[in-house]
Amino acid sequence: MWLLYQLLYALAALVAGPWLLLWRGRHYLTSLRPRLGGVPVAPRPTLWVHAVSVGEVNVAASLTSILHGKHALVVTTVTPSGQERARSRFSSDLVTYLPFEFGFAVRRFFNRLKPAALILCEGDLWPLVLREAQRRRIPAVVVNARISDQSFRRMRFFHRMLAPILEPITAFAVQTDLDGSRLKALGVDPNRITVTGNLKFEVGLPAELPELEQAIIGLAQGRPILVAGSTMRGEEAQVVEAFERLGGGDRAFLVLAPRHPERWPRVVARLAKTGLGLRLRSEIDLEHLGTAKHPPSRIDVLVLDSLGELAAVYGMGVGAFIGGTLVPTGGHNPIEAACHGVALAAGPSMHNFKEIEARFDDDNAWQRVQNAADLARVWDQWLRDPQAAAALGRRSARVFESNKGALAKTRAFLEHHLEEVSAA
Repeated sequence: MWLLYQLLYALAALVAGPWLLLWRGRHYLTSLRPRLGGVPVAPRPTLWVHAVSVGEVNVAASLTSILHGKHALVVTTVTPSGQERARSRFSSDLVTYLPFEFGFAVRRFFNRLKPAALILCEGDLWPLVLREAQRRRIPAVVVNARISDQSFRRMRFFHRMLAPILEPITAFAVQTDLDGSRLKALGVDPNRITVTGNLKFEVGLPAELPELEQAIIGLAQGRPILVAGSTMRGEEAQVVEAFERLGGGDRAFLVLAPRHPERWPRVVARLAKTGLGLRLRSEIDLEHLGTAKHPPSRIDVLVLDSLGELAAVYGMGVGAFIGGTLVPTGGHNPIEAACHGVALAAGPSMHNFKEIEARFDDDNAWQRVQNAADLARVWDQWLRDPQAAAALGRRSARVFESNKGALAKTRAFLEHHLEEVSAA
């Protein structure tokens, strides 16, 4: 079975390889060595933390006070954006890529890094990695686990094939009772499941970026700032339409942060056709900000073509729109905006964050919008009545504050299941 799995994986890699090299060749060529297990040899056993991308890296970072004990940390990601965030959040630890699902690559990775335990953030489960951990009697746990509607439907359909993936996992720390019941329905022993809450409520305020904030204030030229964060394909056009309905740069300054770096050139090309004054974050030289000559024309939109800066920029806004919600992608986590106490707007698509969505809905802590016209109307309300926007922001901050506690429960979970993990 394992040989067949690797053959199918290799076939998929051959089919997808040309496309991946065409669109993301720079990323895959530079990351090929660690993905084949070519990582430094660790002088002593390590604690391996796996986080797929930016959101999971933030979850892992919230655990640093627990994880930095007697073992050195190894943090792996799958995406380049996750890799960059991990390098900034775990600067003193080894950050590398998850090995490809080839037996030789996985064994080489384990041999070189000698993991004493494996912690998976939210549940990115790879069969060969888990099988190797089980074969070496290395405990593997999942923290902040969640099972979305889509994932549950898919997993139920293939439930007979899930045993080799779920069996090697020592225990699951899940976000909600619903996630726990779904794992039980998939055959996981209830004794291996603990409800710990959502670690994404533990993110805290991000580090300040004073130079960038100064640059944005300069570009805004006194206009109120609106932030549209983590927008997805098909969504930037709706955000720009809402901005233009509002009155465009005559009334506000827009910071637009598209999701996924590979999309940035296409987003910028489309925005350039709108006639709005456009500036890219990558064009701002923060080291020489005082002497830089800005273009004489007015700038209406700043495209945040950078990684790791959106969380801080949210705090500058009169209001923020949570991307991934006006298109059917399931939404993004609003917590990193809510912790600033900024007024929030979100579309109807939030099925990947049902628990968080319910809490914001129940507390009237954001405004829901259905389309560009709705978003323009909400933005207009905030600009006309800043006090009402501030009150909405305070409600969003209260949701953030009132739902903390997952960190302490996760600490207890890890200390119970992994003797290797202890507080620093």
